[in-house]
Amino acid sequence: MQQRPAQMRSRRLTRRDFIKLIAGCGVALGLYGFKEWTAEPTAPLGHTLDLKEARHYRRLDGEGVQCGLCFRRCYIPPGGTGFCTNRRNVDGRLYNVVYEKPCAVHIDPVEKEPQFHMLPGSGIFCIGTSGCNFKCIFCHNWSISTKPLEETGYANLPCTEVVNRALSYEAGISFTYNEPTVAYEYMYDAFKLAREKGVKTLFHTNGGMDPNALGELLEYVDAVTVDLKAFSAGFYRITSTSDLFPVLETLKIAKDKGVWLEIVNLIIPTFNDDLALVKEMCLWIVKNIGYEAPLHFNRFFPAYKLQNLPPTPVETLEEARKIAVDIGLSYVYVGNVPGHPANSTFCPGCQKVVIRRSHFTVLENNVKEGACEFCGYEIPGIWS
Repeated sequence: MQQRPAQMRSRRLTRRDFIKLIAGCGVALGLYGFKEWTAEPTAPLGHTLDLKEARHYRRLDGEGVQCGLCFRRCYIPPGGTGFCTNRRNVDGRLYNVVYEKPCAVHIDPVEKEPQFHMLPGSGIFCIGTSGCNFKCIFCHNWSISTKPLEETGYANLPCTEVVNRALSYEAGISFTYNEPTVAYEYMYDAFKLAREKGVKTLFHTNGGMDPNALGELLEYVDAVTVDLKAFSAGFYRITSTSDLFPVLETLKIAKDKGVWLEIVNLIIPTFNDDLALVKEMCLWIVKNIGYEAPLHFNRFFPAYKLQNLPPTPVETLEEARKIAVDIGLSYVYVGNVPGHPANSTFCPGCQKVVIRRSHFTVLENNVKEGACEFCGYEIPGIWS
């Protein structure tokens, strides 16, 4: 039997190749414009007095509504919920059911967000709710992000109490853990009050918020951490049931609004550890956000539906960091590797350590009035 030419022989399709193939097919077939998601009706909610009417939606004929909060633009029939499970149509009006109902409340170091250029060593009052508008198969907080309010349980925590607690702790406020977009009205009202009281605010997001809603919110935000999960639309499709384009738009909007911005890239073995894609991502960041934007390459650990993979090799993180530094990014960190030298901040001027860290602990801070204490080089961030 004649053997096929070498170039025609079948080979095992790797996960990286599959993601690239899906991305290519998506471009060829025009699949990257997300279709509106249609909800199925759910059980009646009861009285709406305990709910908060949504800010970004429009009412349709037949008591249907269309949510305008994120890129999905869910159509929600009467009695239905959106993709995130938090926005529900009751009698033709859209409500946020997690308003002032967090299921996770904690004081964390601000470095855990991660925010390395915002009040180093300070505490941050963190709030999370149920639900998410992504479905990431590697989510570390899946126990709240993949479940509706009825399954997670919750505490009653009014916006005024959020701000009062932050003041008593001498801390800022962060909406985090799950995706803050799905608690939009809660976050918006709390941040607006926090601004009046002089409390610093930030949120850690997947970047899928609608530009109009994002612009409205950023008026009351001091800092934002954005997950740029990969520089690949195929990766977003396969691992998160989402899209890359809205994330890139979020990054540009945050930059244009003058909000302090830090970027996180969780590197997952065989999924997004292609160093060529890392290089493309870093080039895009330099061009569109600037060389002073902090970039965190974080180590993946097995979680949720990705239990069969090993943790990211530290060498991979170091190679990614070298690419970013060589391209010109000034502040590039290695995260989830306690004690690694790249936990710390180095001055681009004199190369000395200006903020020495071990994981989330600040051991030494040599940034004085926004500048390197040794050479006077200005270090961007929020320092007071």
